[in-house]
Amino acid sequence: MNAAPVPVVLVHASRTSPSMWRTQVDALERLGATVAVPTLPGHGVREDEPFTLDGAVETVRAAVDDVGGRALVVGLSVGGYVGIEHRARHPEQSAGLMAVSCSTDPRTPLRAGWEVLARWIESWPDSGAALNSAVVRATVPADGLPHLEGDGFALRVMSQIVEEMARVRPLDSLDAATSPVWIVNGTWDHFRTGERAYLRAARDSGAQARLVHVREAKHLVNLDRPVAFNRVLLEAWSDVVASP
Repeated sequence: MNAAPVPVVLVHASRTSPSMWRTQVDALERLGATVAVPTLPGHGVREDEPFTLDGAVETVRAAVDDVGGRALVVGLSVGGYVGIEHRARHPEQSAGLMAVSCSTDPRTPLRAGWEVLARWIESWPDSGAALNSAVVRATVPADGLPHLEGDGFALRVMSQIVEEMARVRPLDSLDAATSPVWIVNGTWDHFRTGERAYLRAARDSGAQARLVHVREAKHLVNLDRPVAFNRVLLEAWSDVVASP
């Protein structure tokens, strides 16, 4: 590997926080990578800030700048959509992109219904905390729970995210830059319906692009199958480090 390996920026999913990446941070740092795990607007210590697409992309831009100006960006779910948009807007910063669990166009006709549902849940006395806890405990492996719950959940941000996602054009954005792309999905994830179109869009720009499936993993693939996911992540990072 090069004397100064390419840094990695990990972008968390909606309502979660950078703590969801603890296992990946440990794996990367053991190999000498510089890792940044920024907090998106509306989450964690920034919970009082509104979530906007522009603000989220700016968060990633600043994180990449802080680690040297060029990085492999890895984003999961909403973090993946933000990573795709960051690569399109700031191609000079992108050594590569792993777009994880975000292979569905968020402008689906169902989006309006999701926004109404999110606002309703956020209006509950507990902002949906009990429901969120039940869903998390039913779907996330026990050894992944401490990472997901580590910095708490942002329970009043989902409606803002759904609204902002109407601005995302992932296929256009994937075709707007040429750095390598890895599209990574769990085989049991419900957000992989457009993965083949994503792959074509990335390749249309001339970029090297791969589609990778993590077997028997759901949406939070890095928590469902951390060993298998880390294998994919470290392979992508090694490829980027080896590139001129």
